[in-house]
Amino acid sequence: MFRTTDKERFRDFKFCETDGKNTFNQKEGFFVKKFKKAMALSLALAMGLSTVACGESGGSTTAAATEAATEAATEAAGKEETEAATEAATEAATEATGSKEVINLWTFTDEVPGMVDKFLEANPDFPYEVNATIIATTDGAYQPALDQALAAGGADAPDFYCAEEAFVLKYTKGDMSSFACPYEDLGIDVDAEVSAAEIAPYTVDIGTNNDGKLVALGYQSTGGCFIYRRSIAKDVFGTDDPKEIGAIIGAGSGNFDKFFEAAETLKGKGVSILSGMGDLWTVIKHSADQGWLSDDGKLQIDPKIEQYMDYSKTLIDNGYTNDTSAWGDAWFADMKDEGTNPVFGFFGPAWLINYTLAPNCGGEKVGEGTYGDWAVCEPPVGFFWGGTWLMANKDSDKKEAVGQIIDWITLNCTETGLQYYWANGTLNGEGGTKDVVASNTVLGISDGKLDFLGGQDMFEAFIPANSYASGKTMTQYDETINNAWQDQASQYAHGEKDKDTAIADFKTNVTDQLGIEAQ
Repeated sequence: MFRTTDKERFRDFKFCETDGKNTFNQKEGFFVKKFKKAMALSLALAMGLSTVACGESGGSTTAAATEAATEAATEAAGKEETEAATEAATEAATEATGSKEVINLWTFTDEVPGMVDKFLEANPDFPYEVNATIIATTDGAYQPALDQALAAGGADAPDFYCAEEAFVLKYTKGDMSSFACPYEDLGIDVDAEVSAAEIAPYTVDIGTNNDGKLVALGYQSTGGCFIYRRSIAKDVFGTDDPKEIGAIIGAGSGNFDKFFEAAETLKGKGVSILSGMGDLWTVIKHSADQGWLSDDGKLQIDPKIEQYMDYSKTLIDNGYTNDTSAWGDAWFADMKDEGTNPVFGFFGPAWLINYTLAPNCGGEKVGEGTYGDWAVCEPPVGFFWGGTWLMANKDSDKKEAVGQIIDWITLNCTETGLQYYWANGTLNGEGGTKDVVASNTVLGISDGKLDFLGGQDMFEAFIPANSYASGKTMTQYDETINNAWQDQASQYAHGEKDKDTAIADFKTNVTDQLGIEAQ
């Protein structure tokens, strides 16, 4: 997934996304339990041993194991033989873990480990410890380490692991998909539970392997809406009602005709409809009818994707945006109404509200900054943005136990399951951050009202938004190809090259980076 600091939960990192790549700044942490040979040494040197494993007494791991592993790894990492680092860390962690058998979790933030701690707290008789290995996605460190750990196998291999939107297809349908265990082999009644939970279809599509077996699910839904300023809506359109604003921007129309009409109207009042052109890419990249690769593995450009270049130029040439870049200072300034022009809205899922807009709105209660001056309506085109999927290792000898954890996180619809806690902001007690979860069943029995949205129940907008989103056109190469396309679209939109040159350069870049030839 993808978002900024959640001050109300257990997370201790900050997240940002720049040009499609995720960056986590770990404040403090622990040590990765195991790396193999060169990977251990290279990551230790490159990251200053910032790769971490998390846990505490009574939770994922014991504090003693954490401290001992950290000290042993730090001492051994400077030695010439990488194997020494691996063995020292493994032995120290093993000594301090205790008598219970260990389940190994690999992930890239401490979000899922925090959920596991709650599961263990609620199930004191669960006969396993859970050792969590956290490796930030900074500089692409997580995937190579996970790949090597899966391939190496053995007692210290991941029993279950996480992947985010940017690279999840690699693990469910792509190069590393052979390691993902079908949920049915974990003791999960897949058809019955997915149906009962009313899981958003796009998350199931992404988590289904090439044999049609479900191998991954997320705990949240990241279907997107249009999040807009109420005061601007009233001033320009005479209403801030979500249904009426939705009609004005073409909600559910499948095109952006009305959206651009609204942009022109807003411009007349000195308002930008979006902060930057990249905000529109968030919507379009998952709305194409076909993916980047043809059936014969050639690079192809869907007409809707190509149209993004024209949309981008329209946005820039007509001054419909403040021409910011996502995750930059100017982008954040627009959230608190301190940008070049007032900005009407942002496209995004619920996490954008909770972890990006709210912390950057310039206030903490109604009347401060733009806090309370926001509302949510359905978008012109269905899309999603972000998410984290959980998978089990087919080679794990603890499948049933792993299945219990994954089921509790992703499919349990009771008021004591993760889905309910997460939706209502009660994972760590009352008053936490509410979020849109994977289960529409749970959302239907949860309270999504937010003061930040002027008291609006955000679930009423996000439940249908989740059904509009689709993940069927994704490929495991999307992160690289999307970045290349955005780069060329920006150059075209800003008049640095003509459209034909931009497209030709895009194709050349993809071939150079991935060895994929264009049609």
